[in-house]
Amino acid sequence: MIIDWTKLLFTLLGLFIVLNYGLLQYGLIRRITARIGKRIGMPFYQPYIDLIKNYTMRSQITHGVMFYLGPVFRLSGGVGIFLFMPLIYGSELWSNYSFSGDVILVMYFMFFGTLGMALGASEGGHPYSFIGISRGLSQVTTVEVPFTLAVIAVAASHHSFSLTEIVAGQQGGIMHWNIFTNPFAGSAAMLSFLGMMMAAPFNVVQAPQEIPIGPPTEYHGTYLGLMQTNRAILYVSESILMVNLFFGGATNWIELIVKSFCVFFWPVFVGLVFPRFRIDQSIPWFLKLPLALSIVGIFMI
Repeated sequence: MIIDWTKLLFTLLGLFIVLNYGLLQYGLIRRITARIGKRIGMPFYQPYIDLIKNYTMRSQITHGVMFYLGPVFRLSGGVGIFLFMPLIYGSELWSNYSFSGDVILVMYFMFFGTLGMALGASEGGHPYSFIGISRGLSQVTTVEVPFTLAVIAVAASHHSFSLTEIVAGQQGGIMHWNIFTNPFAGSAAMLSFLGMMMAAPFNVVQAPQEIPIGPPTEYHGTYLGLMQTNRAILYVSESILMVNLFFGGATNWIELIVKSFCVFFWPVFVGLVFPRFRIDQSIPWFLKLPLALSIVGIFMI
């Protein structure tokens, strides 16, 4: 087995950039949302302080092996999405380990992290853990249905399950972007993206102000640090995935950062405008308008 050390070096460097970008982005978004609520908010560098603090702490409580493997699986899902997704179009060094069928593998990793957290929470022993598990898996499943159909519509239009080829087919101007060539599939994906990011009104898993438990309180120390690391990587990686699928990809880092930030701000904006749904409201919502749009998007091919 021959290891391409140059490819490995640039992949790790890209992961480092995405991690820091995700931490700064999270701190900036929290600052913006605080200002909208007429509060000062935390410093934009607060995520770094929290991360360092958690990684220096050790847990003295034992809940079983699977409980502590949950954050590891969650981080593996975020890192897996990043590893098999091209970052910069036309650059071999920043293409990571993408291949001809990377779209299918990336979508698998999107569900892998959630399933790992569900398995970990099931061993926590808390009587309300299964409420979060049922909510999370139910909503993720309904989110995946319209999003998968939208991705199939895009793949069918480009005759490929390769993100690189999908991005290549969108070059030549803004009107070649899939969000404009197939607005129904693009709209379905953008609506599904709200549930993928689990922000309001679809943050039914942690359910702020309703269930004062969940991963932020059940996990602590290094395990909470792993989840914070995954949050920084996963949210940026999913935003980059949307950029590659529907917004023409990026030919340089500046374009990638600007586009991914705009995509990431979409669920933030919606969350600031709409209150949180109940679980019996969020699941039917994804099976109505987003699902209908994705089906129409497929018939447009």
